[in-house]
Amino acid sequence: MNDKIYLSSPHMGGTEQGYVTEALSSNWISSSDLNLNKFEYGLETYLGAGNYITALSSGTAAIHLSLIMLGVGQDDEVLCQSMTFSASANPIVYQGATPVFIDSEPDTWNLCPVHLESAIKDRISKGKKPKAIVAVHLYGMPCKVDEITAISKKYDIPLIEDSAEALGSSYKGKKCGTFGHFSILSFNGNKIITTSGGGALVCRDQKNKEHALFLATQARDEAPHYQHSHIGYNYRMSNVCAGIGRGQMEVLDKHVALRQEMHAFYKEIFLNISEVSVFEAPNNDYISNHWLSCIRFNIVNNKFNPDGLREALLAENIESRPLWKPMHLQPIFKNSPYYGNTTCETLFNTGLCLPSGSNLTETDRQRIATTITKYFNS
Repeated sequence: MNDKIYLSSPHMGGTEQGYVTEALSSNWISSSDLNLNKFEYGLETYLGAGNYITALSSGTAAIHLSLIMLGVGQDDEVLCQSMTFSASANPIVYQGATPVFIDSEPDTWNLCPVHLESAIKDRISKGKKPKAIVAVHLYGMPCKVDEITAISKKYDIPLIEDSAEALGSSYKGKKCGTFGHFSILSFNGNKIITTSGGGALVCRDQKNKEHALFLATQARDEAPHYQHSHIGYNYRMSNVCAGIGRGQMEVLDKHVALRQEMHAFYKEIFLNISEVSVFEAPNNDYISNHWLSCIRFNIVNNKFNPDGLREALLAENIESRPLWKPMHLQPIFKNSPYYGNTTCETLFNTGLCLPSGSNLTETDRQRIATTITKYFNS
């Protein structure tokens, strides 16, 4: 059997090992020292002035800390995009709060501003003004930033920008990860860049960055002994993982360009396949990193459908994956409020994520193209 083609596998740039060796040689392998400082500085420089980074163990940890810092607690409500990975919603429950899920809009597949505002009005009328909004840039596609931030300001509800999939994407020339009251990044193994596992919280001032670091390192008070006046968490990224991140930052732009080339590759494949549409930006304001290239079946029937194509690819040892199953359809969230219609459910039923890694070879692409063409010619 041919080697497996993965949906999105880690792609090393070549310099990561040197930074990791540096950490090992210095014996600073835990949660402080040069790699962490340099990695955070590199991210701050990349995002631009006014962004302050705390590197953490995961993007989920970053969402959790942002909710804590916004004062979300027991019996509060948080508005959350329904079509997303569960890590966008789970930290809401960690805090004893209730996620209120919002449908997508068809242009970017992200949080629908119309349903968002309807939900806010309805929750306020019920005496439950939401404490935060979680908006996601799905698959690297920026959400409708202007509309969502306007609603956030109008109702004075802080915005958490989930940019786990969107490092390297931008909206109107401004990088994703810079729009919310807090923003989060992920460096999981399948992301644009990786630290093996890890994430970051993006704050808008130094004071919040320092507070996030305090909470992420077990909230230890200043004292010669171990003293704690607040609940803390073991969320800090290690210096070894940050060393991988330093090397990955050196190839970030290259990896984004290669993912965008994969998107162009799929556009060419499906150009004359009327049954399928490739997920595209609505206009030039939206620049996606195309972390994952996705398609939608315009018509789903017994002959051509997402699961059929997924099985055809799998038979050739090529990984693909359905779109995220909406959170309001998940068993664990079946009793959570939901506002919208069936847009995200329709996307889930008609969509598919295709192999998108920046390390795919010409031979890999040829196998993918041959398998897809064969399926639609069958």
